[in-house]
Amino acid sequence: MTAPASSSPVAETAVPLPAKPTVWRKLLRSPNVVVGVAIVLVMVCIGLIAPLIATSDPTAINPGARNRVPMATSTMRMDDGTRATVTHYMGTDTLGRDVFSRVVYGARVSIFIGISVAILSVSIGLVIGMAAGYFRWLDSIIMRIMDGLMAIPAILLAIAVVSLSRAGLASVIIAIVVPEVPRVVRLVRSVVLSVREEPYVEAAVTAGTPTLKLIIRHILPNTVAPLIVQGTFICASAILVEAILSFLGIGIPPDVPTWGNIMAEGRQLFRIFPHNILYPGIFLALTVLAVNMLGDGLRDTLDPKMEKRG
Repeated sequence: MTAPASSSPVAETAVPLPAKPTVWRKLLRSPNVVVGVAIVLVMVCIGLIAPLIATSDPTAINPGARNRVPMATSTMRMDDGTRATVTHYMGTDTLGRDVFSRVVYGARVSIFIGISVAILSVSIGLVIGMAAGYFRWLDSIIMRIMDGLMAIPAILLAIAVVSLSRAGLASVIIAIVVPEVPRVVRLVRSVVLSVREEPYVEAAVTAGTPTLKLIIRHILPNTVAPLIVQGTFICASAILVEAILSFLGIGIPPDVPTWGNIMAEGRQLFRIFPHNILYPGIFLALTVLAVNMLGDGLRDTLDPKMEKRG
């Protein structure tokens, strides 16, 4: 009688789990992020190389070339006495200034204001929001002040701040930062209040971790993702508010080319020469749309709740 053949155990091969995509890969897969970043980079490059692509001085007045239609040409007298023929790709305004040159130079001011307001608002709001969320005795005092600022419409508060000082770049930035700070404070405060209840934070408090070290190591990292998203929306809002203030004549001085100033100067003859408002309006709309698309893409990528919905 033969013994049954012993069956050799089959070696089990471990199936590797699919690698979880990194944050950068998620961002590259988001069409909102890709399109938004592309348009923003184009606008930033236009502002940086404005002296190279501008056809003339954006502040040069040429009465003989007033209200020219797009692609019209005119002869300008140069500083050395010679004359040069200039093609006005976007026409000219009522003072004969080249609209194309003013639009590309205006990208510098508008984007600088958007980035500056976003950085200042996030920085100030982060400090105040951390204090309000962590120190309970400061919470009621700070939040009542923030509620009072938020009760006033942002554009009216900005107009009030600008009217108290001389018109200029610094005053416009401060005027836009003031109504944006309360929104950042409320966002940071809500994050801090939720993180404070986490077990690892309570364990760190019980272990006697210094307050500053606790905030920097355990609480601050949780505010980075929502603040990045909020910063993009603040940047878009700041660009739009600056254009509104300049359009109303209380923002950047009229001699400085900004998209809002260009549209403000062309509104009187809009029906006859719409190019004075059309072209800067297109640049403004594209920039604000791109920044908002970038913010939406960052929110969908960095927010775990939005990722679970998807």
